[in-house]
Amino acid sequence: MRSTALATTALSASRVLGANDKIRIASIGLGGQGMGNASRMAKVPGVEIAYLCDADTVALDKAKKVYPNAKTTQDLRKVMEDPTIDAVVVSTGNHWHVLASIWAIQAGKDVYVEKPVSHNIWEGRQLVKAARKYNRIVQGGTQQRSDPFHLELKAYLDSGALGKMKYVRCNHYGMRATIGKRETPITPPTTVDYNLWLGPAQDIPILRNKFHYDWHWNWNTGNGELGNWGPHILDDLRNVVFRDKIPLPKRVLAGGGRFGWNDAGETPNTHFVYFDTGVVPVVMDVHNLPRKTGMKAPDVYLRRRTSAFLVIECEGGYYAGGRGGGSAHDLNGKVIQKFKGDGGAKHAANFIAAIRSRKSEDLNGEIEKIHYSSAWCHLGNMSWQLGKGGDYEQAKAQLADFEPWQQVIDDTPAHLAANEITLKSGELRVGSMLEIDAANETLVGATATPEALALLKRQYRTGFEVPEMV
Repeated sequence: MRSTALATTALSASRVLGANDKIRIASIGLGGQGMGNASRMAKVPGVEIAYLCDADTVALDKAKKVYPNAKTTQDLRKVMEDPTIDAVVVSTGNHWHVLASIWAIQAGKDVYVEKPVSHNIWEGRQLVKAARKYNRIVQGGTQQRSDPFHLELKAYLDSGALGKMKYVRCNHYGMRATIGKRETPITPPTTVDYNLWLGPAQDIPILRNKFHYDWHWNWNTGNGELGNWGPHILDDLRNVVFRDKIPLPKRVLAGGGRFGWNDAGETPNTHFVYFDTGVVPVVMDVHNLPRKTGMKAPDVYLRRRTSAFLVIECEGGYYAGGRGGGSAHDLNGKVIQKFKGDGGAKHAANFIAAIRSRKSEDLNGEIEKIHYSSAWCHLGNMSWQLGKGGDYEQAKAQLADFEPWQQVIDDTPAHLAANEITLKSGELRVGSMLEIDAANETLVGATATPEALALLKRQYRTGFEVPEMV
């Protein structure tokens, strides 16, 4: 097995870096986020983008113009075999995140991996185990972990200025368009090595119109909007509210649907989730349809929902904020304190500093923390995938005594109507209430069916299996 061969060469492939040695980075995946990550790494003193890798030669050619001295390859395995590369930045499709990272770790390299750091919960844990086994520096790409204002916000919440927390709302409106639906499968561009692009994913027909990016909205390669923006938002929740003391929720319930688009997409464009943490309850809703003025929700509720992605409701007021800052309000909505950050501009520098110190505790986004935040998203997706067609009242009845859940459900028909979509009976998918064994990262109870447990993992293509780490 290739992974075994990589593992046996891990120590010999790892350079011993002096304090002033240049750190040579390989950028794997050169789309918009990949090029952005390369740029952020290149701006850190003492860093060189030395290798460029993408399955599409079009992306390689564009990146080569920016980094003319870098080597190029379509095959990430060649990167792993290069002993001069100290670290890799993995900005591929979600389905490649874990295997690319583990191969790099086994080859003695440190890793910065984009969110979600895994395509499913099981493989995320294998990545954590690999980082521990080979003693590598592995950072998750939730850059808000490096925003200094979070420390200020934590201290403010601890001061009691807003009183006891009642519940938390997490929100995201990310406008998307339909991805279309073809009668015959798309032919991958001739510039793409399709075998390498697929990697661990299954070779199944692609019926969307665009080859690149829209892989997010098919389960084979992506994790929907909850897996796209959700890791950022829920990582803020886990960091600011729970201080990383709650790895996984006790129970998860989701609902929603893919409304208004008769396309090849599989993931919901209207998605709401309840997380029972055993401490402070959390409700989240994620939308790809525009917010329109025709929505009938109360003004204060609508404002909080659409102007912030983290809303902490307390007995004496609330905090509402997003990337780079936020504000605390009294019960009447008056701003009583503002917080300003930088959105995590120094996250790349934090990764490089930890490479030099060889201390994983120096990482702001150490891989296990971001594994958990990604797993919250996977659980929300799993509950929705396991759901059945239902109606408005059935969805409300799932949490009849939790008012924030009722608000989310009550708003859904108005939101859809404002987008000229009529919610019909049976169209609103109502998920299963999953019970979580956090210690073993599995499901328990009545919903731990073979169908549900299968979603904790995936089937891998031959030659691209994520190894089970021991």
